[in-house]
Amino acid sequence: MIAPGQTIGIVGGGQLGRMLAQAAQTLGYRVAVFDPDANCPASSVCHGFYCGSYDDAAALEGFAAVVDVLTYEFENISADALRSAASRVPLRPTADVLHVCQNRQREKAWLKSHGFPHVAYTEALDGDIRAAAQTVGLPCVIKTADFGYDGKGQMRVGSEAELEQAAAIFRGRRCVVEQWAEFSCELSVIVARAAGGETRAFPVAENQHARHILDLSIIPARVPKAVATMATELSLLIADTLDVVGLLAVELFVLDDGTVLVNELAPRPHNSGHWSLDGADTSQFEQHVRAICGLPLGSPVERGPIVMANILGDAWKDGTPNWSEVLRTPRAKLHLYGKDAPRPGRKMGHFTVSAASADLAIAEARRLQGLL
Repeated sequence: MIAPGQTIGIVGGGQLGRMLAQAAQTLGYRVAVFDPDANCPASSVCHGFYCGSYDDAAALEGFAAVVDVLTYEFENISADALRSAASRVPLRPTADVLHVCQNRQREKAWLKSHGFPHVAYTEALDGDIRAAAQTVGLPCVIKTADFGYDGKGQMRVGSEAELEQAAAIFRGRRCVVEQWAEFSCELSVIVARAAGGETRAFPVAENQHARHILDLSIIPARVPKAVATMATELSLLIADTLDVVGLLAVELFVLDDGTVLVNELAPRPHNSGHWSLDGADTSQFEQHVRAICGLPLGSPVERGPIVMANILGDAWKDGTPNWSEVLRTPRAKLHLYGKDAPRPGRKMGHFTVSAASADLAIAEARRLQGLL
């Protein structure tokens, strides 16, 4: 067990690293953060900050030498560099888990080889988008194999003209090409798994996106019980099969006939789990700390219907937003990430709203979004 008072090393200092550090400190841990940006959100809330490249194996090994356990807050980190660091201290989740989840081609191949339901796809590892698209048919979605999040590195193609454009954009890049799935909703399940195999799943979240970026997460998801059960069971089985220690977020599509398909995996805290800071017995960040340190897992049960709404840099277009309405609204909670450069599409914070029903929480969240 990594006991309170010891040091957790977090590779990545964005908002997830910031909230993870704060949760760790509440439990009595010291926290060190490694990030290329000295002004990253987590830099102001940690005990020690180390500036370096995510590809610098020597720098990461040096970082590992001053901590007792390592974890990471996003996937765009060299798995090989982290594997070297893991020779010094435990890395949770492992570099092998990261290697699968940080690349869409490897992730899809892993899901396929283990028999998990997923969208039909083909690979365009030589950059020949046209041939791959002809295999799955139109419409389809083209995604770069590496470095994709919040809709980056992907494009929906529905016509020959769009296919011609996509072939030029993605020429020479390693991609996967997915058959377009006509889904009725998008879900996510965050699973915590301890080294001994103990697991806890957070309630299923229903996610709504705007411009490919998560807009709202709704708890509990407004889906039939059988669908929620299937999503949870799939996610627990994936976490076990991957041998995750820490958190695994599983994003899923629900088709009109109730079929549940796995879309993507993320071995870390997830945007759709931010509601848990205000609405669960144990937040996703505290749960991740518990899992990687060998503490008993907490209860992930929600306290009632709640909605999380992202706040993007677009809200700053006319200057600093007026937070008064959110702050004076009963059962609303504001979380800002301390970022100093708002840009359109950049996640700057979020707020949550609790209510007697999911629909009432959604209505209040939309009202507050309109005011921001």
